[in-house]
Amino acid sequence: MHFAYPPRKDSNAAAFKPRASSSRLPFIRRGRKRVLAFGALFFFGIIYFLTRPSSRHSGANPWMAAHLKAAKEEGTGSTMPGVGDHKAPTAADGNPFGADFSAATENLASFGKAPTVVLVTVYDETNFHRAYLDTIRENRRQYAKKHGYGTFSPKVGYYDLNGSPLSWTKVVAMRHALTLFPESTYFWFLDQNAFVMNMDKSIEGDIMAPAKIDEAMLKDFPVVPPDSIIKTFGHLKGQDVDFLLTQDYDGLSTSSFIVRNGEWARFFFETWFDPLYRSYNFQKAETHALEHIVQWHPTLLSKMALVPQRTINAYSKVDHGAKYETGDLSVRVVSCIRTSSAVCENEAAPFIQLWRGGDKQQQAAS
Repeated sequence: MHFAYPPRKDSNAAAFKPRASSSRLPFIRRGRKRVLAFGALFFFGIIYFLTRPSSRHSGANPWMAAHLKAAKEEGTGSTMPGVGDHKAPTAADGNPFGADFSAATENLASFGKAPTVVLVTVYDETNFHRAYLDTIRENRRQYAKKHGYGTFSPKVGYYDLNGSPLSWTKVVAMRHALTLFPESTYFWFLDQNAFVMNMDKSIEGDIMAPAKIDEAMLKDFPVVPPDSIIKTFGHLKGQDVDFLLTQDYDGLSTSSFIVRNGEWARFFFETWFDPLYRSYNFQKAETHALEHIVQWHPTLLSKMALVPQRTINAYSKVDHGAKYETGDLSVRVVSCIRTSSAVCENEAAPFIQLWRGGDKQQQAAS
């Protein structure tokens, strides 16, 4: 007995019919709703943080906000003759210090030109004799005059550090110098206890030229000796360096360092001076804070170059670092660290004589 074939199915199947829903929107599971809600919250949070005023330029660092505002309102904010004088904001302008910083600046470049380099030194007139400090000022001025540089010489106590150690003044002074000399390229901080010894060397030609940095830079080198796991970048080029400094036997040294002017430099100093890092109460204050931020923030480390200590920061004694040798750019008098002015001056005397003797020989030769 034969059975009939079953009815043949249509090759074109009917389209899938979705589950009936009372809403025109696609059905969203409860879990997905939660994910979308968190995503929307995150998105609007990002928008808020990008558009809100930065606390770093408001309540956190009021002096920075005051100077940045003044610089924008006055144009260049430069102290150069013929370009436009800049006077630091007074207390009435929102500056809580009320000091006229223009008295601490000097431009030794050709008339109407911005100095390529600004030499910054903070002076402690409370603990050191006036005659000794005048000798240091003379040293700075002679070097700046020879190369057409600018100088910025604020005093300890000029800035309100909100209870932080006075050694933080160098960070504030360097950031302030960027505002006072906006058209300058390099800023060299040199500690009060150091002397420029080789007046012939220039910062832009002998130290910060990309080829010179490439030649001297320590690559893949521990940031904090002897065995920090964070090391300097091995692929960094001299042309990309914005921050140059040295190490001594204890770690990074902030007694002599150079920065290149720009957005990164402003960001760097404001990050360094952030109240968060000052609140940590590091044993060596700003020096340990610097070691912390460059090891934890690649944005900072990626622009930093370590060079041999004698490049810009030789010491008078071998106890704490590389000892000064004839021809080095500068020497730091070790006894001036946390000692009386008399002890400091005694150790500095031979270097003062050597510097002045070399300067006289150069003048006679010319």
